[in-house]
Amino acid sequence: MKSVFLTLFALALSTPVLSVSVWGQCGGIGFTGSTVCDTGSVCSKQNDYYSQCIPGTATVAPPASPPSTTVSAPAPSSSLCPGARTKFSLFGVNESGAEFGNNVVPGTLGKDFTWPAPSSIDFFVGQGFNAFRIPFLMERMSPPATGLTGPLDQTYLSGLKTIVNYITGKGGFAIIDPHNFMIFNGKTISSTSELTLFAGWKTLSNEFKDNKNVVFDVMNEPHDIPAATVASLMQAAINGIRSSGATSQLILVEGTSWTGAWTWTSSGNAAAFAGLKDPNNNFAIQMHQYLDSDGSGTSPTCVSPTIGAERIADATAWLKANNLRGFLGEIGAGSNAACITAVQGALCSMQQSGVWLGALWWAAGPWWADYYQSIEPPTGAAVSQILPQALKPFIM
Repeated sequence: MKSVFLTLFALALSTPVLSVSVWGQCGGIGFTGSTVCDTGSVCSKQNDYYSQCIPGTATVAPPASPPSTTVSAPAPSSSLCPGARTKFSLFGVNESGAEFGNNVVPGTLGKDFTWPAPSSIDFFVGQGFNAFRIPFLMERMSPPATGLTGPLDQTYLSGLKTIVNYITGKGGFAIIDPHNFMIFNGKTISSTSELTLFAGWKTLSNEFKDNKNVVFDVMNEPHDIPAATVASLMQAAINGIRSSGATSQLILVEGTSWTGAWTWTSSGNAAAFAGLKDPNNNFAIQMHQYLDSDGSGTSPTCVSPTIGAERIADATAWLKANNLRGFLGEIGAGSNAACITAVQGALCSMQQSGVWLGALWWAAGPWWADYYQSIEPPTGAAVSQILPQALKPFIM
């Protein structure tokens, strides 16, 4: 998919007299290709550096305001979500693939793992989304032979940098995510590993410290570890990131018990994370929430049409009480009426609360096939209903 996109992109640059197909680039600072879209689509400016052909013939919308990592000002009410709301400053999808094949290390690109397709990023930017979480595997980035404090694998790092630069070059935010569940090389990272995590994140964040649109997600879904231990590890990572010179980027921290919003208080996270500190005061608490019976995201059946708002209510109250910001890094559900209503309810209550920076759908990515939550364009199972009904109304 990537090679096809690059071929088409090169063709557009070399033959500017041709019209641009839907979702292709048609303008932006430094762009020298065609600015004429195929019949049935229109060139829409997304930001100063990127305009894209999107379906339709209506007047081109004005450019979007630059994204922000702070809670936005109140936005207009709507019939779907009445009352005062705050616009999400980070809203988008997980772009999964580089963490695949975690039982094969280092693995082979294109066989065991893959990077997100640029065409997928283009599609979602064209829809108005601005945030993309890129899961990767720590053992591929920091080979076990030298460990978390050793040198990074330059080939794998180059793959991450390529997709990160592609996203941020479009004006989006790239959230880099070690998708390891607080486990490295088969062993749980423990409280005695604080300096190790400090050094590992100091090395990695140094590679991105000059890109303000990179967001650091410290660790995906720790589990079966005391909340206090996880909080201490998160604090070590914050300290490591800031010591590298990465002082402007947002940092996301996750709790134990799979960082579930619905178990945030019962898991001990609420007590352990209230005292977290960032010298640059730019971090948020990342939680995840699925809407099936056990909250695992393995069933397309939602508990009820109201379960979305219900499951994040306690977490929202805790964020407010502690003057903290939240971010829902994963949400997913089936493409059916009850689930669509439940997702709408969750996102609506988040915008009404004013304490959530945004949310990401799980998941896009080129290898999901017929997975019921796949939102990979053009034919992912969640594209036809979830995207227009449950997600796009909250872009505002």
